[in-house]
Amino acid sequence: MAIDPTDLHILKKLQVNSQQTTKEIAAAVNLSVTPVHDRIRKLERAGYIERYVALLNRKKLGKSLVVYCNVTLDKQRKESFEEFNAAVSQLPEVMECSVVSGTFDYLLKVVADDVEAYNTFYQQNLSVLKSVLHISSFFVMSEVKSTTQIPI
Repeated sequence: MAIDPTDLHILKKLQVNSQQTTKEIAAAVNLSVTPVHDRIRKLERAGYIERYVALLNRKKLGKSLVVYCNVTLDKQRKESFEEFNAAVSQLPEVMECSVVSGTFDYLLKVVADDVEAYNTFYQQNLSVLKSVLHISSFFVMSEVKSTTQIPI
């Protein structure tokens, strides 16, 4: 499905606030409600819109610590990657996990209540994985920018 400038405008509006009514979005893109509703459904079916979520304030929920972890596996073999992928997928503290190129294999974004909670997570969940050779942890001192909006 090819998308046009109106579809992009609708996607931008939804990224800012997915709880806007179809009527509000229609007014912003200068269309009536029915065509906007139809466009949104087409964007959902085509996979441009994956899901709708609520963005929570992690600090209010007691998750004040963010840590980025560089993880190096013991061996560059399929089994090591599969074991690590399966294990990390089950850890709710891991907000993001990416396979990267360079001097390490994975970059993880982890949230925790505090340093003590992160240390427990590190010792009981990450360091015990047999495929892990090395972990470097980087503690976030302050966030300059944090967004979920994709530039379109």
